[in-house]
Amino acid sequence: MGAFPSPAQDYVEQRIDLNTLLVKHPSATWFVRASGHAMSDANIHDGDLLVVDSALSAREGSIVIVSVDGEFSVRKLQLHPTLRLLPMSPNRPAVEVNEEENLEIFGVVTWIIYAAA
Repeated sequence: MGAFPSPAQDYVEQRIDLNTLLVKHPSATWFVRASGHAMSDANIHDGDLLVVDSALSAREGSIVIVSVDGEFSVRKLQLHPTLRLLPMSPNRPAVEVNEEENLEIFGVVTWIIYAAA
């Protein structure tokens, strides 16, 4: 008995390589799992996998992985009129960043990967 062909065989163009699709700077890209609910309005939920590119420059409105005084978080970056880290949830306050605090931007979130079920 021979194998029977997949009904989808005619529609398959090629295999998808997620690294090629999602990663522009392989040596500067890393993955991190989100925890918490501070970015739910940006469609980032607890357990989602984030693709982070540290070769990109963060701009106004970028979703970034940051450390403020050693505490890591993912937030939307506001540069003007003042430097702030904005949660994307109505239940969380913005974080004002002043000169005394040690802010380090580790990378820009370029993709959000989450389970459909």
